[in-house]
Amino acid sequence: MKKIIDNSFTRLLFAGMMLVAAMFVSCNNDEDSGSGPVITEVRNYAAAPNDTLVNKLVPRQWVVLKGSHLKDAVKIAFNGIAVDFNGGLFADNYAVVQVPAVIPFPSVAENDLNTIELVTPKGKVTFGIDIVAGPPVLGHISNENPLPGEEVDVYGTNLFQISELIFAGVSVQEFTASDDGTSITFKMPDSALSGPLKIRTASGEILTSFNVNDLTTGMICNFDTIGSMAWGTSTSDNDPDFPNSRGIYPILNPGALSAGNGSWWENGRCINIEQAQHWIQPNDLTLDLSQFALKFEINIAGTWKGSSIFIVKDYNWTYLARYEPWKTTGGKGVTTEGKWTTVTIPLTEFRTKKDNKDGTGDSAASLTELVGGSGTGGINFFIINDASTPASGGFRAAVDNIRVVKILDKAGAN
Repeated sequence: MKKIIDNSFTRLLFAGMMLVAAMFVSCNNDEDSGSGPVITEVRNYAAAPNDTLVNKLVPRQWVVLKGSHLKDAVKIAFNGIAVDFNGGLFADNYAVVQVPAVIPFPSVAENDLNTIELVTPKGKVTFGIDIVAGPPVLGHISNENPLPGEEVDVYGTNLFQISELIFAGVSVQEFTASDDGTSITFKMPDSALSGPLKIRTASGEILTSFNVNDLTTGMICNFDTIGSMAWGTSTSDNDPDFPNSRGIYPILNPGALSAGNGSWWENGRCINIEQAQHWIQPNDLTLDLSQFALKFEINIAGTWKGSSIFIVKDYNWTYLARYEPWKTTGGKGVTTEGKWTTVTIPLTEFRTKKDNKDGTGDSAASLTELVGGSGTGGINFFIINDASTPASGGFRAAVDNIRVVKILDKAGAN
């Protein structure tokens, strides 16, 4: 009988101990669920073995924040710049997030510099890590052929800590860089020659494959010394709407166009250059299509919206490029307000017809498919309204310096 009582007591004591242990575990879990976030490390967002620890971040980089209590994040900031994130990429012990594309390094508060901040309803954590500007990247140049003294804007990313700026063979000593590293402004030097744009920063260098202030390389027609217009719209060299020109230029002046109006041969609607020039030099015809672009300067007076400039080679519509910049203005239309602006259209944007819409299909498979075995030919600019609604005629546009140049040293390069 005593043995039975002892066994019962032992079992009762064990059950009590288990109950107390469970209570402790429950308490710990309750405390744990109420804890603030913790970041212990940052890893590269990539499949193993490339998911390595990182101790330095650059804009646009994807990373994995490792730690605990991260899944309920309501704010994540790098150098004080909050980012959008997808909670579906989070768990309690990790969060996948991208460093902001633009960080205004010169204006970052000292206490935010080199920090990641993550906030949840339970608290916040600040994790220290180096965050530096990435290599500079060129977006575009406002005018690649400005006159001396004219203002030039260079757009891109990571344009910080600039130690050298060379434009058309001349070192530019006075310039203004934006706080967010997306632009540089300077005046065209009086002594400019011809040459590439070079920008050196603390994190890298930009050196263009093409020259600026160059009216000969790759030129199909500058309407003065190379090429001429066979027929089409009127020309001028002193129209008051288009000051600071480089000489003669044609003026597109289509007026209002009815819906579906494709009569490009009408007055003011076309530029036809029939004299053959090299689009691509023979030695370059084996290179990749993506390495080249059509460039020209345009000056838009008034507000342009609702019609398109179709660009083809030798009247051949098989491959056609559409230039319609007003489509990205949210319906406001586009104007250059009397300033000449450089347009860059990669040759990959010369496309076939798709779903009965010109210039929206496939790119050419090669340079020779686009420009032929000789790489030579003329070029045509047509103003078309292929929309189902009328296009207003509230603009005139002057065009100059039509050329094809190499924009990438190798396919796939930035």
